[in-house]
Amino acid sequence: MLTKLHNEKIPVSYKSLSVVIPSIVLGLLLVFRTNTAYERFWEGRKSWGAISNDIRNLSRLIWFVTEETEPQHRQDKINTIKQLIAFAVSNKFYLRGEYNKDELSLLLTPERFDLLQKADNQTLKIANWIADDIMCLYKQGRIPINQLIEMQKRLNGLVCEWTACDRIRSTPMPLAYAVHLKQLVLIYCLLLPFQLVSELLWWTAPVVALISFTLFGIEEIGMEIENPFGRDYNDLPLARFCATIKRNVNELMDTEPHYHRQTLNIEG
Repeated sequence: MLTKLHNEKIPVSYKSLSVVIPSIVLGLLLVFRTNTAYERFWEGRKSWGAISNDIRNLSRLIWFVTEETEPQHRQDKINTIKQLIAFAVSNKFYLRGEYNKDELSLLLTPERFDLLQKADNQTLKIANWIADDIMCLYKQGRIPINQLIEMQKRLNGLVCEWTACDRIRSTPMPLAYAVHLKQLVLIYCLLLPFQLVSELLWWTAPVVALISFTLFGIEEIGMEIENPFGRDYNDLPLARFCATIKRNVNELMDTEPHYHRQTLNIEG
């Protein structure tokens, strides 16, 4: 009996393992690639959500908290708040590598618009102007110290979120990793027919085509969303974000501050 068992050949290789193991390894690589790209996409979306939130809060503070003791003060507030919209618009241009003078010229005074053309980083230049305007309001005694701190906190948040967007833009997925994964997918799809033809026969071609379409599609999704600031269909709608910010801020400035109405009633 022992001799018979000893003479029998015990299989140590299974055909199914030649398909399953490479599939699992390649699947894990694709999942990691897609998750990493989606993390960049979602981080960009969160940063733009925080930018919108800080602009709304900061513009509301400037509009309702800042006192108006002279006729020019109202226009000064409007100019400062419009610069917040210009910050978002300039950030959109920066992330997309484009520029539109007409859109920015409507949001800045002529003097500052001319100076902006010479700035190395237009978004940070606008942030510096906003910081200077807020400090001037405090020096003029038109905002209290606690509101100055809150305004600076919101402005710092804008700069931090801009930095997060810039980090995504300036740090692409390593080329070696992306190319190597694409090569692995290609090799796997080329070898797949030889593994399936004995079992699927004439069904091999459509099955391999379907599997290849799925794998290359997943890999392409990672490439598509790793830079979420472009103009592709799957990128973030930055133009819509800026339009929403502009609409919200304009609606805010249509609201007359209550203290100002009281001042007008007293003077009348």
